[in-house]
Amino acid sequence: MRHIREILRLHHAGQTDRAIGRSLGVHHTTVGDLLKRVQAAELSWPLPDIGDAELERRLYPGNQGRPRTRPEPDWPRIHQDLRTTKGMTLELAWLEYQREHPDGALQYSQFCVHYHRWCKRLDVVLRQPHQPGDKVFVDYAGPTVPVIDRDTGETHPAQIFVAVLGYSHYVFAEAHPDQSVSSWIQGHVHAFQAFGGVPACVVPDNLKAAVQQPHPYEPYLHPSYLEMAQYYDTVIVPARVRKPTHKAPAETGVQLVERWVLAVLRKRQFFTLAELNAAIADCVAWLNARPFQKWEGCRATLKAAEPLQPLPIHPFEPGAWTQARVHPDYHIQVDSRYYSVPYYLVGETVEVRTTAHTVEIFHQG
Repeated sequence: MRHIREILRLHHAGQTDRAIGRSLGVHHTTVGDLLKRVQAAELSWPLPDIGDAELERRLYPGNQGRPRTRPEPDWPRIHQDLRTTKGMTLELAWLEYQREHPDGALQYSQFCVHYHRWCKRLDVVLRQPHQPGDKVFVDYAGPTVPVIDRDTGETHPAQIFVAVLGYSHYVFAEAHPDQSVSSWIQGHVHAFQAFGGVPACVVPDNLKAAVQQPHPYEPYLHPSYLEMAQYYDTVIVPARVRKPTHKAPAETGVQLVERWVLAVLRKRQFFTLAELNAAIADCVAWLNARPFQKWEGCRATLKAAEPLQPLPIHPFEPGAWTQARVHPDYHIQVDSRYYSVPYYLVGETVEVRTTAHTVEIFHQG
């Protein structure tokens, strides 16, 4: 049911069915079907205060079947199969599609026409000017910076996180000890704080900290990363695999950081991440204040005009999710500690989210 609530939130935020599907790792037709059910149930976002069971009952009453619509073939998957599977033909793809959708499937001639029409759109590159406050592009730079351990003399490569606003090209950069999920999310939290707000959409590359299962059209996001997006009320739409035009601002931002930050600092020695980040912050401040060559202003002045969403009162804290069964004394055990829950949940399974400072307990969403 979490996916259902998230689909409604993203739809309310103005995202298309395809964008929602890419963000959550579901097919866009599934998104469309759910939104039709929501409309038929006369529900809207924010949802009324109802549990998952009641929500499911309203969306899927009885055994009513879906309205008969002509199902759209999964063109990306079909195209990939035709390119990579020896012996695969368009006719075989149509037969498989027909078996999956015996009622209302496209005829073979229509199937071929629609496929070739879809193919013509594949390599069309459209220049997309970014709207103020719309997107931030995030990635790690390729080069690392050595941080020296004073006691042992060993060096540790610091990873450089880069975030760039699509409209103003305002840059944020920060050194991390690694490219773990926690470091990746920390970079976003600090970037939002540096921007003074949250863009409507985050566009990451398909690195492991962001995307658990890369896919050209429907990548599966890391749960903690998706949770961060929900907290800041933003949308994550990963760049398409092997499509450099989809992440051009991120690559431009990385190049700027490599040229005007890492190259400038290349002869300096750093003994802590704090020292390195202080030096990076100075270079990035200069970069953002540097006047443009071909038009008036600078990145900082353009960023000031971006209508970003306000920051929440407290920054996001990544949490770990577990499940626990409620004991007869209506307590659950979490990390050798016991927490009480309402007595009527005895014997039920609850979900527990723990952070460094909080423990949250959920039952049916």
